[in-house]
Amino acid sequence: MLFTMSDVPEFNPQGHELLYVAIADHISARIDAGELKPGARLSPERELAAEYGVAYLTVRRAMVELRERKRIITVHGKGTFVAPQ
Repeated sequence: MLFTMSDVPEFNPQGHELLYVAIADHISARIDAGELKPGARLSPERELAAEYGVAYLTVRRAMVELRERKRIITVHGKGTFVAPQ
């Protein structure tokens, strides 16, 4: 399925799901839409926390979720990147 930038849903944490899952789903949608391409470096977790208006540990848990889904990879000392397809 081909996505366009307008296909990325807005981040809306008022849903019934856990906040870290909502963040992981939103970042996954950004990857699927091509906004974040394979190999692209994600912002640091503290910056993502400020961007999403959540606690740093919530973003850390979202990153764990995305790693488990094999959507991102983290290289110690280098950063977190969108995983190759």
